[in-house]
Amino acid sequence: MSAMSAGVAFDFTGAHVLVIGASRGGIGAAIARAFADAGAEVVITGVEDAPAPEDAARFAYARLDVTDTGAVRSFAAAHSRVHVLVNCAAITRRGEEMAPEFFAHVLDVNLTGSFRCAEALHPALKAAKGSVINIASMYARFGSPRNPAYGASKAGVEQLTKSLAIAWAGDGIRVNAIAPGFIVTEQSARARQDPAFTAAVEARTPMGRWGQPGDIAGAALFLASDAAGFMTGTCLPVDGGYSVV
Repeated sequence: MSAMSAGVAFDFTGAHVLVIGASRGGIGAAIARAFADAGAEVVITGVEDAPAPEDAARFAYARLDVTDTGAVRSFAAAHSRVHVLVNCAAITRRGEEMAPEFFAHVLDVNLTGSFRCAEALHPALKAAKGSVINIASMYARFGSPRNPAYGASKAGVEQLTKSLAIAWAGDGIRVNAIAPGFIVTEQSARARQDPAFTAAVEARTPMGRWGQPGDIAGAALFLASDAAGFMTGTCLPVDGGYSVV
């Protein structure tokens, strides 16, 4: 199954899906498009005034700062039933994350922001017996000398996923995560300016390439579907085999 046809095997007709952090055309946007292609009603958020042009007419859009608890709760109050929540809001700045203030900010966005959204939307997820999909990273398990805040935050996301899976199982809410490998996005653009680094990634990855945002979408559809109905607390690597070498 190609990334373009990832939604064909899944039917989310009637599902209300929220994708947090989907305004820049990366992983979040690819996941939102896949759910929409599978029949879902999708709302996306971002910190920008508007989403990518190709998504502006397709999705309802809310500008949302996930570090603002009040704003997150106001956003959540507008959604009484949520079948799928995807937490994809994240920042990183390669080579600049040793500054304590910026380190704290990365954790506030990537980790605490994911928790804020999940916590605020818990009643809506419970009402729908919904599914939470957090976007972690392979850096949750590898050291990252140029991105220590990002790696720490994503390790926290994986642990948060496990903890919420246990806490909310009785509410009928499943909580899983996806750990992408090296993906061609705006966020990875700085790293991809280093030809030696780019080549090293391709050389180590058994599939011999960087991933595309659409490569993550199929995993999100699967985890939210009945096909994964007995899965919770899982962190699913989607990295072309990088993490098994």
